[in-house]
Amino acid sequence: MELTTSVVHVDGLDIACLTAGTEGPLALCLHGFPDSAHGWRHLLPALADAGYQAVAPFMRGYAPTEIPADGDYHVAALAHDAVALHDALGAGSDAVLIGHDWGALATYGAAAFAPDRWSKVVTAAVPPAGAMVSAMMTYKQLKRSWYMFFFQVGLADFVVGMNELEFIASLWADWSPGYDAEIDMTHVRSSLTDPANLAAALGYYRATWGSEPVQPRYQAVQNAMASPHTQPTLYLHGRNDGCVGAVYAENVADHLPDGSSSVILDDCGHFLQVERPAEFNRLVLDFLA
Repeated sequence: MELTTSVVHVDGLDIACLTAGTEGPLALCLHGFPDSAHGWRHLLPALADAGYQAVAPFMRGYAPTEIPADGDYHVAALAHDAVALHDALGAGSDAVLIGHDWGALATYGAAAFAPDRWSKVVTAAVPPAGAMVSAMMTYKQLKRSWYMFFFQVGLADFVVGMNELEFIASLWADWSPGYDAEIDMTHVRSSLTDPANLAAALGYYRATWGSEPVQPRYQAVQNAMASPHTQPTLYLHGRNDGCVGAVYAENVADHLPDGSSSVILDDCGHFLQVERPAEFNRLVLDFLA
């Protein structure tokens, strides 16, 4: 099935989306870093075939989506965008929300803030806060997360942007060992080669680790994120994930709502939806059904 591109205007921001299917419940798929909406290229057609209107936005700041005028990249802003897309697309309470990496964090936030919008949740590669609370206190995870601290300095904009985003290609190689990410990197370069877009992507990390507070327009979302979401959730993680250790996914089901489950995929890294698309799609569709 051929994917189509559309632009949805939500709350002052033009968000570009890849879509498959025009009828049925909304399945909103949120990508992470360093990725693009094309990271869902295998799942979108499968969702459409299963009767969903499948939509994958390019997250705020990732071309061809606009760079937001407010310059806010807190998770609360990302979650706000997801809820705004739900409403702009005229979706109902049977919509489902799917997120990977930063998209997973946005999914947790949107599901907690607007529980009436989403019937089920799927997340991958970043466990909920309860399972990750001790991660940044361990040497092994801090070593994996070194890039997050590097992104806080201005030098990162220059270094990450060098040599056709070679730095980002190296992250893909480290996080998904043995996977050929050239197709994915072609899409990432389209989204992040412009320095303004790259600065926006790094801004996600700077908003999280910096001292700038969330803007008032997102404060209600921020407040809601203090409590866990309540929808049944499927959590997926790669055994060989070089970004977030699989040890933090071992007991993730203990931190999820009733009706939830989790699966660790063997021989798979951080970008499991493109590494093992057939298995990933089957697990998602079986859960949603």
